[in-house]
Amino acid sequence: MSDHPATLEPARVPMSEQLVTTRVVAILRGENAARAEAVVDTLVDNGIRCLELTLTTRGALETVERLAARMPDGIELGMGTVLSADDVDRAADAGACFVVSPTVALPVIEAALRRGIASYPGALTPTEIHTAWSAGASAVKLFPAGSLGPGHLKAVRAPLPDIPLVPTGGIGIDTVGSWLDAGAHAVGLGGPLIGDALAPDGDLSALALRARAVCAAAAGQR
Repeated sequence: MSDHPATLEPARVPMSEQLVTTRVVAILRGENAARAEAVVDTLVDNGIRCLELTLTTRGALETVERLAARMPDGIELGMGTVLSADDVDRAADAGACFVVSPTVALPVIEAALRRGIASYPGALTPTEIHTAWSAGASAVKLFPAGSLGPGHLKAVRAPLPDIPLVPTGGIGIDTVGSWLDAGAHAVGLGGPLIGDALAPDGDLSALALRARAVCAAAAGQR
């Protein structure tokens, strides 16, 4: 018999099937969301199934609400840069299926659990990662990941192998495979995937090519 008392697994909303299957989150962050619907449509048409619009993008909440009303089954919309319980409620009311934070904001995790949506708090150190997971996170966003590289993810996974990590921040399309090889459950891509597509004259054809390349890279690591 173990000398250690049993620990109860906290309540948590699991990672969605879309994220588990495709292993990619597209992050839309811009000055405003005027072109976000066209960008989302392009991403969805080219294989992306999980999409995050950030609260720092003007009009993002309204855009998520419109998109949630018309997206086909199998597409998951989320809200990023969520910093408070009120933000969680606004995101859930708009139709978001998940929320993402740059930090381990415990009230955000608790509010997401209350609303029955997934939460992905941002963490970098083993202590932060464990704290987020113990609070009931669906997975932990390793952030900012790009500055430290896949070796950091592999190192923190060694003592914490059961915590799913989603590296985000500075992830390039050409490094997706390396991150997944290092043990990432999924990757979050913003600028390297979206490029100039959110700009009024952004190139949606180039976005489509990048989306297909990301999906192919993720599929190759299954």
